[in-house]
Amino acid sequence: MKVSIDIIIVNWNSRGLLKDCVDSVKEISQENFTLQRLVIVDNASSDNSLESVDSSLLPLTVIENSSNLGFAAACNQGAKDSLADFLIFLNPDTRLFNDSIDKAVFFMSSHSDDIGILGVRLIDDHGIISRSCARLPTPLSFLYIMFGLDRILPKYFNGHFMTEWDHLENRYVDQVMGAFFLVPGLLFKELNGFDETFFVYFEEVDFTKRAILRGYRTFYLSDVSIYHKGCGVSEQIRATRLFYFLRSRIQYSYKHFHFIPATLIMLNTVLTEFISRLALTMLNRSMSQTVETLKGYAMLWRSLPEILKNSLHGFKP
Repeated sequence: MKVSIDIIIVNWNSRGLLKDCVDSVKEISQENFTLQRLVIVDNASSDNSLESVDSSLLPLTVIENSSNLGFAAACNQGAKDSLADFLIFLNPDTRLFNDSIDKAVFFMSSHSDDIGILGVRLIDDHGIISRSCARLPTPLSFLYIMFGLDRILPKYFNGHFMTEWDHLENRYVDQVMGAFFLVPGLLFKELNGFDETFFVYFEEVDFTKRAILRGYRTFYLSDVSIYHKGCGVSEQIRATRLFYFLRSRIQYSYKHFHFIPATLIMLNTVLTEFISRLALTMLNRSMSQTVETLKGYAMLWRSLPEILKNSLHGFKP
């Protein structure tokens, strides 16, 4: 008996990328599953992204938001009321190969019940495999990554991403990148979806952490590949991207760590790391990077009281 899946794509100003992604969905084999819905949630794009989408031959549902609600909230919108056995969250800067989903869904539905999240091999424009699997962050890893110890002394300090591993074999991992994020529908409901306090970044890390606490594991399936451009439209908004990354790191720390280490991470983020990032842009003699760093941190400092208020409101020591 075939299982059913929903594919959810959150879009923001990804016109050309979105078109290619949706076109690739039309070509996929459906030997082991039935595509119940393809849901595109558009977060108030200004580039007429949806006009480029050819919806013929697809069970397409489009949700158009009048404002950008953030990635986590949009994912939850797309998954709301889903009756599918599995949900696949797919970035618009990805393209599927013919057997990408068929193989992934078959593996997920025929293997151990402890697998709650499945990721696949991500290939870039040059056919190079992205080192996309990562370690779940700890207070210590956040701090030594801020100080660049993972780059200065990689033998002694592991980075966030598992760059030392070639990603050529199947294995259990801590975390997979959210560009292709396959989860059972029942687990998504059990965890109440993504935490919408994360506007973007760390929402999949938080989801993974909560799944682990329920006894589930994450699996990386190297046998399956998709194309992933990486960064996508976020390259156009580097200051904003930096702000949301730093904000989400602080939010994650207060949600999952004790108060003292979370506060140390916050202080080092807003003070020490700012100095090191700024110094690096100056060493690189990049005025544009310097300006973007200053803009990103200005946004963070202005928002810090609200970030702390919201983070501490639900804090559990």
